[in-house]
Amino acid sequence: MKEMVKIRLFKDNDKYKDDLFVSVNGRTFQIKRGVEVEIPKAVEEVIRRSEEADLMTATLIAATESEYESKTDSIK
Repeated sequence: MKEMVKIRLFKDNDKYKDDLFVSVNGRTFQIKRGVEVEIPKAVEEVIRRSEEADLMTATLIAATESEYESKTDSIK
């Protein structure tokens, strides 16, 4: 965890207003949103993978909803 990278996390006044907590190999990092911070590359990778998983989940939910609506419409 020696290589450091700069990152700025999205911030709003709703769901994404609080700091982000990330744990890697037993170490916990509190990352402030809305400002550029320097974090270990491994922490940035965990955040990136989490965002990718969130995107895949949202895509699956949208596809499932669309399929459900299509089946429901055909029953009517």
